[in-house]
Amino acid sequence: MSYFFDRNDAGKQLVKALSDFPIANGLVIAIPRGGVVVGYQIAEALNLPLDVIVPRKLGAPGNPELAIGAVAEDGTKVLDEGIIAYLSVLDDYIEEESRRQREEIGRRLQVYRKGLAPLNLKGKDIIVVDDGIATGSTMKAALASVRNSGAASVTVAVPVGPPSTIEELHKLADRVVCLYMPEQFQAIGQFYQSFSQTSDEEVNMLLNARRLETEGVAAK
Repeated sequence: MSYFFDRNDAGKQLVKALSDFPIANGLVIAIPRGGVVVGYQIAEALNLPLDVIVPRKLGAPGNPELAIGAVAEDGTKVLDEGIIAYLSVLDDYIEEESRRQREEIGRRLQVYRKGLAPLNLKGKDIIVVDDGIATGSTMKAALASVRNSGAASVTVAVPVGPPSTIEELHKLADRVVCLYMPEQFQAIGQFYQSFSQTSDEEVNMLLNARRLETEGVAAK
């Protein structure tokens, strides 16, 4: 079953659920790549600045698709202690995998921010956006990082996610907005009619557009 035509449609549907968000001190932080498309729709509709946060999954030894946790750009790690214990993953491996993923985070941030400093989150009401959630490992790392930055409040906004993961996120955020929580959940893309890969070029276009729009509003 498709709930959304594409990521733009998902963002517009989320806007309706966020109509009461306190925009006076608000900021939208999106997880690239697809989350930026959703986040742009929210930021534009609520007239808020838009930035990115780039958490990365920590892959298991010999099975990089299996997440044993995630790390954010500031080094904040969220670990799945159950899987780590089951696989007997060594601390040295976790540190090396974290270092490797932080290098990739740095590379991506150079592409997306082009030397610009990240927006200051201290004291702000933050909406953290992605185009959907499966295991939630990268979102958990993003939330922990935003908390560490001194944000006043943290809201998760996602179009779709499994009930168990959304329940876990309620413990980490002040508010979780998830439009659909289907019990039968295989992959995020199954709930979109169009779920083509978002390019770095599109991410940059949307970030630059929102920066110009925000600067234009501030100048008036």
